[in-house]
Amino acid sequence: MKECCVPENDVPMWPSDDKDTSSTEPKGTKGESEATVWLPMTGLANGKTEELAVPKVTPESGSWFQPVVEVEEEPDVPETPTPQWSAFEPVTPVEPEEPEAPKTVFVQPVQPQQTDKPDWEQFDRGAATPTRDHELARPEPRQEPPQRQPRRPEPSRVEPPSPAPVPSATMHARPVRIEPAEERFDSEATVGIQQPEPPTQEPPAAEAESAPKPKRKALLITTLVVVLLLAGMGGAAAMPKVSNRLGLPWAPNAPKGEIPKPAGVTRVLHGPDINGAGPTKDGLAAALAGPAGAPDLGTLTGTVVDAATGEVLWDKNSGTPLTPASTTKILVVAAALLSMEHGTQFSTKIVQGAEPGTVVLVAGGDPSLTALPLGTDSPLYPGAAHVDDLVAQVKKAVGGKISKVQLDISLFKGPTAAKGWDPEDTAAGNTYMAPVLPVMADGGRTDPKNDHSPRVANPAAALTQKIAGKLEAQAGGTTTAPKDAKVLGEVKSQPLTEFANSLLQLSDNLMADVLARQLALAKGVEPSFTGGAAATMDVLKQAGFDLAGVQINDGSGLSGQNKIPAKVLSEILAVAAAPDGKDPRTPKLRPLLAGLPVAGGSGTLEKRYGDPASSAGRGWVRGKTGTLSGVNTLAGVVLDTDGRMLVFALMSSGSDQNKGRAALDVVAATLHKCGCR
Repeated sequence: MKECCVPENDVPMWPSDDKDTSSTEPKGTKGESEATVWLPMTGLANGKTEELAVPKVTPESGSWFQPVVEVEEEPDVPETPTPQWSAFEPVTPVEPEEPEAPKTVFVQPVQPQQTDKPDWEQFDRGAATPTRDHELARPEPRQEPPQRQPRRPEPSRVEPPSPAPVPSATMHARPVRIEPAEERFDSEATVGIQQPEPPTQEPPAAEAESAPKPKRKALLITTLVVVLLLAGMGGAAAMPKVSNRLGLPWAPNAPKGEIPKPAGVTRVLHGPDINGAGPTKDGLAAALAGPAGAPDLGTLTGTVVDAATGEVLWDKNSGTPLTPASTTKILVVAAALLSMEHGTQFSTKIVQGAEPGTVVLVAGGDPSLTALPLGTDSPLYPGAAHVDDLVAQVKKAVGGKISKVQLDISLFKGPTAAKGWDPEDTAAGNTYMAPVLPVMADGGRTDPKNDHSPRVANPAAALTQKIAGKLEAQAGGTTTAPKDAKVLGEVKSQPLTEFANSLLQLSDNLMADVLARQLALAKGVEPSFTGGAAATMDVLKQAGFDLAGVQINDGSGLSGQNKIPAKVLSEILAVAAAPDGKDPRTPKLRPLLAGLPVAGGSGTLEKRYGDPASSAGRGWVRGKTGTLSGVNTLAGVVLDTDGRMLVFALMSSGSDQNKGRAALDVVAATLHKCGCR
């Protein structure tokens, strides 16, 4: 091994001999020159001490160094005569009470077994040995010791940690040289210490087996993951849906030819054809002979009218009054549209009560008021007013404590159920109807988003209780609001046309009977079932419609005692569908068509027209349905294959509910398929 020496300008001049010339040997050596002195290392958790082994330096390994420094004492460790040694700070030896002879500390590094393979384990240590009380003294001048074979430490080998700028207190630090001026130099810069070079050969077999192989294992794992990902992506890309969405060349819907060049398109909406040839009576009679004669229809009456000309093309006892069921709503909506402003809204107010701290909920005839939170539109009544909006206005207006909320429902008169209704239709928990009262939330439903949810027994009282809870008050029963009372809050329903649209789409019985009362109020008659029916008949008669044979007891059609001929329904719809400018009543009645459900698409016709016999009418038929026990009706409009608009009214009596509905749908679908000339 090549000898190294200390430059002349390196201070201090280190001794070159490791022979102990003192008369006293270090404790624990027992005269053996190979003894190792262990230095305590402080700074560990809970005041524990780690012992740092200092190797003995021999002439073959380089010059001497003294890696003994001092660190600050831990605050929780009591002071003792024994100094705290560190590998990073210089140490001022603690003088004992009685002088002792100078002691020399010997350190000896572990020699490598081969000259071309440095022993990296000279920086490793295993289990610590007991701490020894000692004091480092400057060694005597160096003398050549006899050559000895170095011994390897017995503890199991630990891989050396990677060098760090500042070693942790719990790790073995690499040697540093500390000058008298407290300047430090890394072991690489320490003069006279030979640094091992990186190994150039494979480590011993024992070490190779214990050493991990992270790079090779990571490479295998990464390769496997990539292969799996590529296989998964390839399999997914082979799926038709995936390849179609990504537009891959092998996709089933990939273009088979060149992509066409862009072309200009002008979108123009056209109304029904009124100039071309329409169906003939004979052609229509021949087309409807089979479907209209189906036994599932029981007793059928009906009519078909050409909307462009008003000509009756097909008729089957259309003047015979039959129970109309929910097609009664066509008469009520038509009368309201003819006699009321289309932007009319129904108001709900809260006014100042007669007593301090009391407010009164004044019903204005709006059953569509919703209890859904602000910002959440009602799926049943789009555009409906919100209870929370009304409450917020009241809180802002009052600014103080409200103790009682009372209810004023004096707007409507008479009974809350009509003549001819089945008692079960208004019983608590039913899904068809609630008591006809001038105020409630979500039509009295328990679920604001479900049209078929149960209705509450007293929806007006339930709403009063809900508002009282939001105002941190108590519900105070019914009363009549003081005349000209201060309005604290007010909300309004959707306009009449939208109100009518929701009514027809859902075939909402409650909204129809409330609308009949609103019509009665507008006409100055009693807002009751009787007044609503009378007002409806009067408006339609004044508008020129022949109501011979019409008898109605409500606006909803729940009454089994209602009677309407099919021709009355078709005449009203024919005016609504007439060409612009032909009839002065048409602009008023046109919104009636917009509210009719679409076959297979919306409202009460959404789940119909799925059978092969009637599927041709999907999207083409629009109609108002009617169903009671033994009664099935359908009235609306349809476009034939020539684009001609036809108006129809079909009324079946004595038919099964499901079979009768399906048979009516076939008749309407036949009208769409028919050119019928």
